Parts: sequence; structure tokens; C-alpha cells
Amino acid sequence: MTAVVRSNAWTLREILIVAVLGAVFGVLYLAWVQVWLIAQAVFGPVTMDVVMGFWFIVSIIAAKIIRKPGAALLSEVLAAAVQILLGSPAGLLLLVTGFVQGAGAEAVFAATRWRNYRLPVLLAAGVGAAVFSFVYTWFRFDYGALAPGLLIAMFTLRCLSGALLGGLAGHWITEALYRTGVLSGLAIDRDRRAGIA
Repeated sequence: MTAVVRSNAWTLREILIVAVLGAVFGVLYLAWVQVWLIAQAVFGPVTMDVVMGFWFIVSIIAAKIIRKPGAALLSEVLAAAVQILLGSPAGLLLLVTGFVQGAGAEAVFAATRWRNYRLPVLLAAGVGAAVFSFVYTWFRFDYGALAPGLLIAMFTLRCLSGALLGGLAGHWITEALYRTGVLSGLAIDRDRRAGIA
């Protein structure tokens, strides 16, 4: 295994990649709102927690590709900004939401000192985003008024969704992108060539 020298300085290519990811997933996130609304009409209030993990996915993908402090956080904030520009009714509050979700994923990568991007860490990052977002929505929507059993179900479903729709799906998408060769020369590629996952 070859040692990999890491720099926290961002290149123009890395900035552009995170910007493109933020733009693409901002559009997808806005479309996902429609999925949530339709599912909620059928399955009820816990539906948001079941589908919530998809709204964390760009933080996982950006972090796994770029492997630098701030990638997870920045990508989520950019995705939120794109949704605002596209006319999301949530307005500027989406920036807070994006920040909270990105910070939850970023905290997990920070705990590894931005050195571990294996699947268990990606799953944990999805859960981290879920936990941060749950605390945020607790205060925003007054979850304290809800029955304890419902709260436990919501929290459990959101963490599972974060792990699967955020972490696992983010892993699959990044691996698919890597196989195309478009990530050549980036941190993910350098680590692979050095024998680091």
C-alpha cells in the first residue's frame, strides 16, 4: 500500500464537480418532494422519514469523490440553493435545512479525519445526516407534542432511510460513476490506485 499525501486545498476541478453535483441533486431533490407528497397521501405522516434519506445523498457522493473537509456540507447547501432558485415554496429556510443535513454527514467524515470512505462510514454519514435533521425538525415542527411511540418510529425510519437512501445509494452511484472513468485523477481515484478504498 502506497502512502497518499493529502492536501486540503481545493482545485478548480473539485469545486466545479461539487457545484455540478449540487445543481443536479438540487433538481432531483425538488422532484423528490413530489414523490414524498404522493407517498404521504397514501401512507401517512411517517412517509417523510421513510423517504428522507434521499435528501442526504449528495453529501455522501461529494464526500466520497472529493475526500476533503467541507465537501459534504457544501454540496448539500448548494443543492438547497438550487432548489430555492427553482422556486421551492420552502424558500430561504432550505439553506438552513441543507446546512443541517450536510453538517450531520460532515460530522461523521470529520470523526475519521476525512480519511475513511468505506461503506460503513458512508452508512454512518447517512445516519448522521438523519440525526441532525431529526433534531432540527423536532424544534421546527414541535415533535415534543407527538406520542413517544410515534417519535421512536419516525427516528428509526429516518436513520434507516439515511443509511440506505443516503449512504448505500450514494455508494452505489459513486461506484457507478467511478467505473465510467469520469472521476480519474480525483481523490477517489488516487486512493484506489494506492490501494485505499
